Amino acid sequence: MTITKRIAAGALALGLGAAGTAALAQDSTYYYVSPDPIGLNPFLQMGEAGIRDAAAAHDAKAVVIESDTPQSRLENVSAAANDGAEIVVVLGFEFSDVLLDIAPIYPDTQFLIVDQCIWEDRPRNVSCAVFREHESSFLMGAVAGMLTETDKVAAVSAIDIPFLHRYTDAFAAGAKHVNPDVESDVRWVGGQNPFADPVRAKEQALALAAGGADVIFSATSGGDFGVFEAAQEQGFKVTTVDVNHCPTAPGHILDGTLKRVDEVIQISVERILDGEESFVGVYGLEEGGMSAISLLDDDQLAASECLVADMPEVLAKVRELAAQIRDGSLIVADPMAAN
Repeated sequence: MTITKRIAAGALALGLGAAGTAALAQDSTYYYVSPDPIGLNPFLQMGEAGIRDAAAAHDAKAVVIESDTPQSRLENVSAAANDGAEIVVVLGFEFSDVLLDIAPIYPDTQFLIVDQCIWEDRPRNVSCAVFREHESSFLMGAVAGMLTETDKVAAVSAIDIPFLHRYTDAFAAGAKHVNPDVESDVRWVGGQNPFADPVRAKEQALALAAGGADVIFSATSGGDFGVFEAAQEQGFKVTTVDVNHCPTAPGHILDGTLKRVDEVIQISVERILDGEESFVGVYGLEEGGMSAISLLDDDQLAASECLVADMPEVLAKVRELAAQIRDGSLIVADPMAAN
C-alpha cells in the first residue's frame, strides 16, 4: 500500500491503527482508494482530483490511498472505513467483491463505486456512478471511419472483458456507420498489468499498423503512451480516451473521448450528503458525464492540439452524431446489455 505524500496520512501507511490516525477523523474525512498506483494514469488522477474537490467544497479532509495488489485493495478499503471515513470512493470493477465484503461491516460509512456497479444484493450504504462509454467511443469510430485511407481501423484495449467492449465494439460500429467499407480489428494488452503496460500496448499497436490499420483507438489506460510512441514511429493516427492526450504526441492524435470522473464524483458526493442511499447515477453524452474533444467549444478545441480541430467537415459530422445520440434518434448498442 502506498499513500500519496501530498496528504497527511502517514500514520495509516505505517500501520499505526485507529489510535495513530484519530486526528484524521476529527472532522469529515473522504477517502479515495485507487485500484492501482496512480502514477501517470489520467483516469486514476481524475479520481484523486474529484475527491479533493469534493472535500474542499465541504471543509472535509481528503485522503488518497493507492493500491497495488488485490489484497491491498481489500485492506485499504477496510482501513479507510475503520478510520472513521464518512465517505469512501473506489474506482473500477476491481472493488465490487471488496465492497460486498466490507460495506455491511461499516453501516455508518457511505461507499461510492465509480465506473462499476453492484447490481445484485447491493448493500444500502453502497452507491454507484457509471458511464455510457459506448456513446463517445462510437464517435471515435466515426472519426476513424471518415479519415482512414486504407479502410482499416483498429483498437487496442487492456483485457477482453465485456465492459471494455463498450470501447472496442462501439468504436467499430461508429466506423462502420460512416464508412460501410471499413474493416476493424482489436488487440488486447493482457499480461500481468494490462492497464499500465505501455510496452505491450505498443507491441499490439505496431502489429495492427503492420496489418494496414492507419487509425487506432487506444483504450488501455496507462498503456496509451506506448500506442502514442508507436504512432510516432510508424505514422498512423490515434484516437484516445478519458482526457486530452493530444499534446503528448503532436500531429498524431485526432480526437479523444472525455470521461468526467472528477465531476461525477463531486455530484455523487453531493447526493450522498443529501441523504440518498444506494443510488445508481448513469452518465452519458446527454448528462455530460461522457463527451469528446471534438464537442468542446471553439476556444477549448483550438487549444487542444488535436488534429480534428482543423477538420471542419469531421467536426460537423461528429457533432451531428452526438446530437442524434443525445435526442435518442441514434441508439448506440451497449455491449454490456447482454451481460
